[in-house]
Amino acid sequence: MKIFLKSATILDSDSQFHQKQQDILIENGIIRQIGSNLSDITADKVIENCFVSQGWADSSVSFGEPGYEERETLENGMRVAAKSGFTQVMLNPCTLPITDTKSQITYLKHFTQNTVNELFPIGALTVNSQGDYLAELYDMAQGGAVAFGDYKKSLNNANLLKIALQYVQPFDGIIISFANEKSIAGKGVVNEHITSTKLGLKGIPTLAEEVIVARDLAILEYTGGKLHIPTISSSKSLELIKEAKQKGLDVTCSVAIHNLHFSDDVLVDFNTNYKVLPPLRDKIHIEALWNGINEGIIDFVTSDHYPLDIECKAKEFDLADFGTIGLETAFGILIQHTSIEKAVKLLTGAKKRFSLPSSTIEIGNKANLTLFSPKGEYILSEKNITSSSKNCAFLGEKIKGSIIGIITEKGFLFN
Repeated sequence: MKIFLKSATILDSDSQFHQKQQDILIENGIIRQIGSNLSDITADKVIENCFVSQGWADSSVSFGEPGYEERETLENGMRVAAKSGFTQVMLNPCTLPITDTKSQITYLKHFTQNTVNELFPIGALTVNSQGDYLAELYDMAQGGAVAFGDYKKSLNNANLLKIALQYVQPFDGIIISFANEKSIAGKGVVNEHITSTKLGLKGIPTLAEEVIVARDLAILEYTGGKLHIPTISSSKSLELIKEAKQKGLDVTCSVAIHNLHFSDDVLVDFNTNYKVLPPLRDKIHIEALWNGINEGIIDFVTSDHYPLDIECKAKEFDLADFGTIGLETAFGILIQHTSIEKAVKLLTGAKKRFSLPSSTIEIGNKANLTLFSPKGEYILSEKNITSSSKNCAFLGEKIKGSIIGIITEKGFLFN
């Protein structure tokens, strides 16, 4: 199969062709030619005037299978990710049963081996994600787990985090530690702020996040090792992580796209699609997060994609589940706030941190490419959503640009 990209604008800072408009010939998953005005090219598929970058990677994606297939199957979830421009997906362990053994890791890898994009499982940090005992971390690493964390759950036992950071160092493992002190968050459902008071909803103070971030960074300084703090939402968390990086600690952090786009002002209609964890914060924190991105403190952006069936959301706000889908809107929202080149950097930053396969856009390399265009815009409705679940905070929002498709050594998918 030959695919010819005519006059493609290349965005790959590792490539000699970065920011150049070139013709690219891809044959059977290999980049065969790159040049200006390539002639005498016969191809099965020709695409003109697109942007192309290294394939995007999302560090926090949940589907449903096994256990919650009604929310999202692995097959359709990977298809959604591919149509959204993601060639690499890191899958959270929030399945039923929880992904906490090598056999479950290998099952996920085997089940998705024929998809055009690639799945990288995150193993649970503790058995059944209950926070009592470490799971089989080394065995899961041998099976293909790229990191270990309990999705949306903070470790109450600080000593267990200490032991985990020490335990994974011989095999270069990465611990993911979600920051939300349950005793402080209590029964909160939104950001503790003026809006929560006006609406009569219980608040989650930023302190719930910040005390865990401070604790985890203190433990990291003591143990060494690699720590990733996902989906931060507080300016103070950002300051703590900046200080830790200046000390030379091996820590990274991410932010969810909805926490960059929405403030808690949108909660006025009690729309449960806006109920996420960490909660949507006020504009001061959002501005701080964008400053953190521009300063390079925040390493990458995630969709934090979490499908939920309608029964989980069609409830009173207090009773509804936390979570929104976001794979299909990540790029179209991100480029409304930052440059295309910066957006690509934020959508590929997880590759290096989690040692995902990376392929520079150079002649002779394997293709791992995302094709997209910044042109055009539309208003998101349910009919635009390929995900099985429709719990999307971005419904009714303007979405810019479009995803043309992805190309990998395993194949291709075009929208």
